[in-house]
Amino acid sequence: MALDLSVIRAQFPALDRPAIFFDNPGGTQVAKQSIDRITKYLVECNANHGGAFATSITSDAVLDEAHQAMADFYNAASPDEIVFGNNMTTITLHLSRSIAREWKEGDEIVLTRLDHDANVTPWVLTAQDKGVKVNWVDFDVEDGTLKLDDLQKALERKPKLVAIGYASNSLGTVNPVEKITKMAHDAGALVYVDAVQYAVHGPIDVQKLGVDFLISSSYKYFGPHAGILYGKRELLEKLVAYKVRPATNELPGKFETGTQNHEGIAGILGAIEYFEWLGKEFGGHYVDGLREEGYNGRKLLLKQAMTAVHAYEFELSRALLSTLEAVPGLRIFGNTDARRLDERIATFSFRLGDMHPHTVAERLAAENIYVWDGNYYAINVTERLGLEDKGGMVRVGAVHYNTLEEVAKLGQALKKIAG
Repeated sequence: MALDLSVIRAQFPALDRPAIFFDNPGGTQVAKQSIDRITKYLVECNANHGGAFATSITSDAVLDEAHQAMADFYNAASPDEIVFGNNMTTITLHLSRSIAREWKEGDEIVLTRLDHDANVTPWVLTAQDKGVKVNWVDFDVEDGTLKLDDLQKALERKPKLVAIGYASNSLGTVNPVEKITKMAHDAGALVYVDAVQYAVHGPIDVQKLGVDFLISSSYKYFGPHAGILYGKRELLEKLVAYKVRPATNELPGKFETGTQNHEGIAGILGAIEYFEWLGKEFGGHYVDGLREEGYNGRKLLLKQAMTAVHAYEFELSRALLSTLEAVPGLRIFGNTDARRLDERIATFSFRLGDMHPHTVAERLAAENIYVWDGNYYAINVTERLGLEDKGGMVRVGAVHYNTLEEVAKLGQALKKIAG
């Protein structure tokens, strides 16, 4: 069943205004189910963890349910493999310290120049602390894809860790994570995946991918500002958590330092419930195939939802590509091959002639079209493209609540600006 955009958009109160949200790679609008969960938590069970009284007991039940919901979203084997935290950056800075305890001076790790800096600098800082060498994998500046031959050469040096992104928040490139994970594991390396930019665009199955760690942020998929890590149970049990003494060393709370953002975690649960609703309403066409892959219950509904989203966003990507290419003087960076749209998400970065990207963003904002400009913390990308000292790029990113009519309006506004 095709997505009914009027029904879907009704789930997002913020969309009831004269604005077109193409700023989604920096954060989506929040689903009503997430807002309701946050409000319900704050009104009915706002309490700290582990109390003997009713609100604390109810609060803990909500947090437990949220762990299970995210395990289902990632297809993790257990809710004990889910870690909540402030955001992807904070969790990665924390976990990198734990992982690096086993590194020795002279060891090596592998990073890429395609990644958001949250999956770069935490590892660079830890490597500096431990005397570990960083080997870099470059990307093709023409189509924005990782150079897997360079990765293979780096893996021959038997690194301890490979950190990669699932999808580039700058160029929209989707990396072959399953293939890269196998390559890294064959070389004896752990794999840490930043899925922040990908999670809203398609289904994730950490068991199929085989990754050791994968992390996303719920504010990129219709929830509150929070980060959610998946880690293989045996690794989370083995690693030392940097935390205060009275706190538990049992999973899943082992790496959830301090008092967590309980209302935010409730909101994450609400975001997952939105996807459940989406799967029930619009994912029925995919049931049989997904059941054959072994999904059932909530996991099945979530995979139905994300498969339906992925199919619709393929059409959004096609429309965005053709619309942007029709604007005089506009240059898209990254993959622009219409035959390879399955290798990217609906996120496009571009320059419009010699115009400063911030000027373009301001003029689009005057037309009530919201986009980002700059480097979006993917500073290695803008440096590699020679654009960092020129204001970076303009970034347009669609999600499944965006419409083809909005894409057309974007094209009209850009042609007006170009003229």
